[in-house]
Amino acid sequence: MNRSAPEPLHSPRISVVIPHLNQPEMLERCLKSLADNTRAPDEIIVVDNGSEGLPHVAPHVTLLQEKTPGPGPARNLGVAHATGNVLAFIDADCLARFNWLEEAEKAIETAEILGGDVRIGYANPRHLTVLEAYESIYAYQMKRYIAEEGFTGTGNLVVRRDVLSEVGPFAGLSVAEDKDWGQRATRMGHRITYVPQMRIYHPARRTFFELYAKWDRQLAHEYGMTDGLAGKFKWVAKTAAMALSPFIEIPRIAASDRVPDNLARFKAFAGLCRIRLYRAGRMVDLILRGRPERLSAKWNR
Repeated sequence: MNRSAPEPLHSPRISVVIPHLNQPEMLERCLKSLADNTRAPDEIIVVDNGSEGLPHVAPHVTLLQEKTPGPGPARNLGVAHATGNVLAFIDADCLARFNWLEEAEKAIETAEILGGDVRIGYANPRHLTVLEAYESIYAYQMKRYIAEEGFTGTGNLVVRRDVLSEVGPFAGLSVAEDKDWGQRATRMGHRITYVPQMRIYHPARRTFFELYAKWDRQLAHEYGMTDGLAGKFKWVAKTAAMALSPFIEIPRIAASDRVPDNLARFKAFAGLCRIRLYRAGRMVDLILRGRPERLSAKWNR
């Protein structure tokens, strides 16, 4: 569906929605980064999704509770209570760059949906961990997701309220909610604009087990969409390719400007080998045992 260019949106009122689950210290850092932005949010809504204890927030921050597990339902509750004509989404463990909302405000004047750049926030920029190096190159490739797959991550998403209402709510844990929402919007003819200046920083995962949990969920979703015998044969071929794929990625790692030096590139390759072999093993497990729901249900609660 082709759509005409959106009407210019002057002086938008921006509501920031933040889903939260058991990350009070990171949420505090996130809120501080918003307070330090060159363009202040008109409204901040934190939606707790079942933490062991509710986080403490400043009086000007609205705190809600959503019992249904998943960041999608949490975002939906925040949207329902937001008063802005523009919704900006960031995750509780992320830091907004100093001009995140300023860049978002400029871009949304003539766009419908914005996806920004997501970089890894290093604990020590001089000594990257294997996970920091790996995720710097392979995680959060928003420009490619928008151009090739028609979606952007919901941890750095800005959208006009009328567009969000038309596309509909975010899904729950049964699907990858960022991909699902973005591709629904794209199929309806809405354009997602990549704004590299609209940057946030996401911490690398602390352990490989956290990354394994992410891939368990995504692989379960992908396997659940395989159809018939032909789909299963494609899955087997994809599994074999996955095990061999790290060597094909060497030129990409060598040329990447998302890590500072060759030592970090070597660490990124080591992390890639470990992750790709894990994924291949899980894919074999799904072939032999099936039942993808046993993996997709393992959300971090």
